[in-house]
Amino acid sequence: MPALVLLGAQWGDEGKGKATDLLGGSVDYVVRYQGGNNAGHTVVVGDQKYALHLLPSGILTPECTPVIGNGVVVDPAVLLSELSGLNDRGVDTSKLLVSGNAHLITPYHTTVDKVTERFLGKRKIGTTGRGIGPAYADKINRVGIRVQDLYDESILEQKVEAALDGKNQILAKLYNRRAIEAGQIVEELLGYGEQIRPYVADTALILNKALDEDKVVLMEGGQGTLLDVDHGTYPFVTSSNPTAGGACTGTGVGPTKITRVIGILKAYTTRVGAGPFPTELFDEDGDKLRSIGHEYGVTTGRDRRCGWFDAVIARYATRVNGLTDFFLTKLDILTGWEQIPVCVAYEIDGKRVEELPFSQTDFHHAKPVYEYLPGWTEDITKAKTFSDLPKNAQAYVKALEEMSGAQISAIGVGPGRTETIEINSFI
Repeated sequence: MPALVLLGAQWGDEGKGKATDLLGGSVDYVVRYQGGNNAGHTVVVGDQKYALHLLPSGILTPECTPVIGNGVVVDPAVLLSELSGLNDRGVDTSKLLVSGNAHLITPYHTTVDKVTERFLGKRKIGTTGRGIGPAYADKINRVGIRVQDLYDESILEQKVEAALDGKNQILAKLYNRRAIEAGQIVEELLGYGEQIRPYVADTALILNKALDEDKVVLMEGGQGTLLDVDHGTYPFVTSSNPTAGGACTGTGVGPTKITRVIGILKAYTTRVGAGPFPTELFDEDGDKLRSIGHEYGVTTGRDRRCGWFDAVIARYATRVNGLTDFFLTKLDILTGWEQIPVCVAYEIDGKRVEELPFSQTDFHHAKPVYEYLPGWTEDITKAKTFSDLPKNAQAYVKALEEMSGAQISAIGVGPGRTETIEINSFI
């Protein structure tokens, strides 16, 4: 009963979509377990590029059943739009399952998200403005709307009215915005409910039965470790738990059924949004990484902040997730540098620190301590085995593996589906 967890080991955008898609042919179910349409995965299939935001990457693998777990917040309009877009391109989406316990993002969540972020001004978090945080806040405050509520109009009306009681006061008195009418929200949500009804299921039950039948279930996080609300660079984080523990709460699958935890690790580091980033580059190297690596947000379109590889962060991800393996992506982007800096520690107040500081203040003031590894100029996109890589590229991978604390079992050497070197099987 192999259950695998696949998650980002940095700040997200590490290439989880490609990794999930590559594993899709070997697994029976791919489950998104947290986040919403603030995530973005780009998957390249042949000459076709697919940008996924809410749907699991397994939607592109015909043999696989894609699942949106109970830990995800679902904007029904976005869900239907993504499904329609894929259907128009000939992708069969009929096998999708959506948890009836997943919470909904409603129009008032996106309104609150946007006006709050504008109100914060220079103190803003850097959210995507898609209502993710307010939806999770309502979930914790027990005034959230779940997918299953779409099929009981009386309950839906009561819950929407209860949720809007306080929000309308805040919108009107603090932000000088018009109150939102509950009736319009209910009518809109009921319309979405009928359209998504064929996909709604008790997904936790289905997944556990599948594992009992020796099916393979892959659980996919939406964001990276350093964006985890508990274990990330708070408050510059998302509103859920992309770390491995979130896979259990977000799917209803118990931890004893998980056999491998795979961290996706980019060969350098990127980040979108505000917050500390010790290895961030503000020079030509940063611009070059951004340009060659096409480092622009799939969901937001924003430029990603780029920097050198940070082994301190990688070690931290190994520890808090219990990682068994790494999937190293975008190694090809580093081709052409004479030498490649790698952050092996931080300097904080004149002291060398080799573990991620728990203090937000210390992390904000952390300066990277670099070691310099020799680069390579050879094209590596055609490499099929580890020995096909240039000696310096092999040495770079081995150094990252030793610094990070878990074995590197696969390496991405290009954007295409087949441009991957598999060293150790994940299944």
